[in-house]
Amino acid sequence: MAADRISRRWCLGLLTIIGLLTGCAGLTSRWPVSDPELPPRRVLTGVDFIAQDEYQCGPAALAMGLGWSGLAVSPQELTPMVYTASRRGSLQPAMIAAARRWGRVAYVIKGPEALLDEVAAGHPVIVLQNLGFSWAPLWHYAVVIGYDRPADEVVLHTGLSAGRRTDWALFLNTWSRGGEWGLLVLNPEELPVTAGEGSFLEAVIGLEHAGRFDEAARAYRTALARWPGSLGALMGLGNSEVARGDLGKAAAAFREAAAAHPQSGAAWNNLAHVLMKQGRKEEALDAAQRAVALGGPQSATFRQTLEEIGNASP
Repeated sequence: MAADRISRRWCLGLLTIIGLLTGCAGLTSRWPVSDPELPPRRVLTGVDFIAQDEYQCGPAALAMGLGWSGLAVSPQELTPMVYTASRRGSLQPAMIAAARRWGRVAYVIKGPEALLDEVAAGHPVIVLQNLGFSWAPLWHYAVVIGYDRPADEVVLHTGLSAGRRTDWALFLNTWSRGGEWGLLVLNPEELPVTAGEGSFLEAVIGLEHAGRFDEAARAYRTALARWPGSLGALMGLGNSEVARGDLGKAAAAFREAAAAHPQSGAAWNNLAHVLMKQGRKEEALDAAQRAVALGGPQSATFRQTLEEIGNASP
């Protein structure tokens, strides 16, 4: 029983423990090295506050993130997706999965540098705090909507408090005990300012897995605007367009991938599949033969594609 209690992602009904923790010794303030272009303070005004019910900080925090992204979703609608009654709380994978089910890019960040960069760029960040101790955690989700370096404060939508100003050192310690985990909930046209190509594409693949192919295609185009010619983005776009039933756009994406990355057997193979679906057998055969000639770890798949196209009726 004790171990089960320790594992719970608890949310506090009354966050009075915050006041107790402010008196604890050993809190350290660790502002990141200041970026000269980073404003000294920033408070976002477009994040509507939603008060949490007991143990419902996960649905409330996610509803605020979705609301900021343009979706009006209530915590009650999210509760069946994210809340685990046996744990009296919401686990991070469930929060990510729910955001994707609503067609939003769920992008995980870590560390105070990324947190401040994203807030400065106008992105609220859902954070997981441990308001207890390592041996007796009290887990809580809040939404960071601002910071004030001169005042040494972070601004949170948390619990029953909108825009609560909290000492940076206290926040950092409670957040550190939660692994410095942060979540962005973004419209597919929105790119995290801290995103790397691989990490962003991984987040977009999550939309495909959730069956949100329209939003995935839009997000891949956002990636291509930032990383032109990205093989991963072009392949993902092509796959999403196939799932949407737009073979013309799929073929265009795979053709661009093959042109930009002629050594990619996967690009030629996928292009061959789509061309065959379009009834363009000769072009499909040519693309499939190019994939087979390149070989590699997927050579068996490429040979199978070529055989299927060769045996198909004209």
